Amino acid sequence: MRPLGDVKRHFWLVQRMARTVGVDLGDAMRDGRISAEDHAETVTRCRGCACAGTCSDWLDTAELEPRTARAAPGYCENEAMFRNLARAMADRV
Repeated sequence: MRPLGDVKRHFWLVQRMARTVGVDLGDAMRDGRISAEDHAETVTRCRGCACAGTCSDWLDTAELEPRTARAAPGYCENEAMFRNLARAMADRV
């Protein structure tokens, strides 16, 4: 079992990924789509991921070309959650 990564680093990776794929985690929490516990689990899953460096590089590129990043990469531990939230938030518009 590998040790978990730095909380602050992974908190910000989660925030960047959410923003990049069009998910507002604050809105999702206010709408009741995720709880504070869900958000904490998201950060914890990210902390356990072995791809944090690759993820950070992917985000750097995606933030420069926002139209190319419509979904989190398949190796993202939170890809399914981001995909589901993006769909739910798009449906409400």
